[in-house]
Amino acid sequence: MTEYALLIPGDESVWESMTPEQRAAHFACHDEFSRALETRGHKVTGGAELTHSRTARTLRRSGGRTTVTDGPYAETAEQLGGFYVVSTDDLADLIEVSKILLRAEAALEIRECVDHSGDAS
Repeated sequence: MTEYALLIPGDESVWESMTPEQRAAHFACHDEFSRALETRGHKVTGGAELTHSRTARTLRRSGGRTTVTDGPYAETAEQLGGFYVVSTDDLADLIEVSKILLRAEAALEIRECVDHSGDAS
């Protein structure tokens, strides 16, 4: 089985302005997505909702020095809000099931995870 990361970027101000009812509907969509994955033979092996990007710490290395700054690396309106890691042999179906999330999320990026298990030590 191949593992894929499903990255969920979004505008954090939209999330912060949601009512409790809107957030409940948002989470219901994620629950439906999780159930559909299981029903169709995909397996969630990890994932998390992330805290607001203002809580991020960015580390940079330059000229042998490391600096730590507050905030995210990217200066954009969209930040990574969460992710799933899904193990599947059927990328096409994973894409179809992932369309459920687009009812709650503005975008979704699916990327294959690199498998280093066969690398020589």
